[in-house]
Amino acid sequence: MRERETDVLVVGSGVAGCSTALAAARTGASVTVVTKATAPEDSSTWWAQGGIAVTGDDPETFVADIVAASDGTADEAAVESLVTDARDAVEDVLVETLDVPFDTEGGDASDDYDLAREAAHSERRILHVDASTGRHLLGPFLAHLAGHESVTVLEDTMALDLLTAEGRVHGALLERDDEVAPCFAGATVLATGGVGACYERSTNPEAATGDGVAMAALAGAETRDLEYVQFHPTAYAGEEREDTFLLSEALRGEGAVLRNAEGERFMPDYHADADLAPRDVVARAVATEAERTGTVTLDVSELGFAEEFPDLAALCEERGVEWADGIPIAPAEHFLCGGVDVDLHGRTSLDRLFAVGECARTGVHGANRLASTSLLEGLVWGVRAGEAAAGHDTERVDAPLPDDSDPALPPGFCVDKRRRLQRVMDEHVGLERDAAGLRRARAGLRRLKGEVDAYTRTRTARDLYELRNATVTALLVARAAAENTESRGCHFLTPAPEVDAD
Repeated sequence: MRERETDVLVVGSGVAGCSTALAAARTGASVTVVTKATAPEDSSTWWAQGGIAVTGDDPETFVADIVAASDGTADEAAVESLVTDARDAVEDVLVETLDVPFDTEGGDASDDYDLAREAAHSERRILHVDASTGRHLLGPFLAHLAGHESVTVLEDTMALDLLTAEGRVHGALLERDDEVAPCFAGATVLATGGVGACYERSTNPEAATGDGVAMAALAGAETRDLEYVQFHPTAYAGEEREDTFLLSEALRGEGAVLRNAEGERFMPDYHADADLAPRDVVARAVATEAERTGTVTLDVSELGFAEEFPDLAALCEERGVEWADGIPIAPAEHFLCGGVDVDLHGRTSLDRLFAVGECARTGVHGANRLASTSLLEGLVWGVRAGEAAAGHDTERVDAPLPDDSDPALPPGFCVDKRRRLQRVMDEHVGLERDAAGLRRARAGLRRLKGEVDAYTRTRTARDLYELRNATVTALLVARAAAENTESRGCHFLTPAPEVDAD
């Protein structure tokens, strides 16, 4: 792999990374997009179902819904900024540039959009394409960038570490086909997605190993709100991780309801908005009812399920799920509400380092994210960061290559260590936490990090660096959770269990 220079280096190829690349390229900057993906479905954006929220005639209602879903913790300046830019960004990028075929009420392009409603939204404002909006957005986006003369996309390529000198980031060390080389950049933008690999059950792809958060933190960038890990309440409760798939909140927006093993509809007992309560409330209620009665199902019998949601019906059929009898569901890790701390243009605390999308903490989500705002946040902040990142001169700095002289890793090393990490996070840093469990989690994760670090000093294997990143990120999440003694949104604290003195 050869050394490279570029005006803007973008790490990640979901909606946030693609938006950044497009905006930077529009200024005339040369852009290099680095992605571990070898296919679009390797990105979390591909799996986004519900859609993308847009600002209607009453922007203040949208602002109020975001803040309410966050349990009152969202940064209102960031929320106002998102809502203000939402419509223009969607029209410019998704409609006029990419021609995303959003569903319309009559089925023709000239008809009004068929806006959906999801949990914690007070009105219909969700643009969607069936229940698989992400893939209909990301495919055209990647094709558009592939044809852009100013954009180079490097697939199956991982950023191992940031190149830093005196508080400024100058690019990253890249790995492809076991070869490592620096890519020097005027500005670097992290758009690496979430942290699903830190948990056994997640709606994220396997490659969501917290790379951006870990690389930024190791380089000295500030992180914030990492304790707020959102669990989606309605993921299919398959036996294996690979069986897990999301059942969009749009189902409940159209009338689907949650029932326990006794057939009871239980959400009215937990929240005034019942099945359309904020995600954190619904997820904990589902877990409680599953523990109390045995199982929880999503009842879609009152919907025209196969006709209205053909993509989800097909997923059920692939797994042999008799959806007419109720779909077995359980909470699964879904979204990191915090991340690398950024301003309204995606700037981090390190000069010329930006972060966008799920790996960034913009302040929009606070302690809990409102449904269908993740694609929107990635789009809006991606456009802003791309424009802000352009225009910096590329400077070469010393970029010593890591030592890769030792033998290959022991068989199963990374797989075994990742499973250990997931057990710790599931048990102690999951849907509910307590102080004693968080102490045990931090101790266990510190030991694991020490074991992993001993190998990363002399090896550059990709799966090892992914494990390092997942371990660093998990430790940061556990540390933030331990330091925050206030139970809000996704960060739900319970009293530590009593220990028998005998």
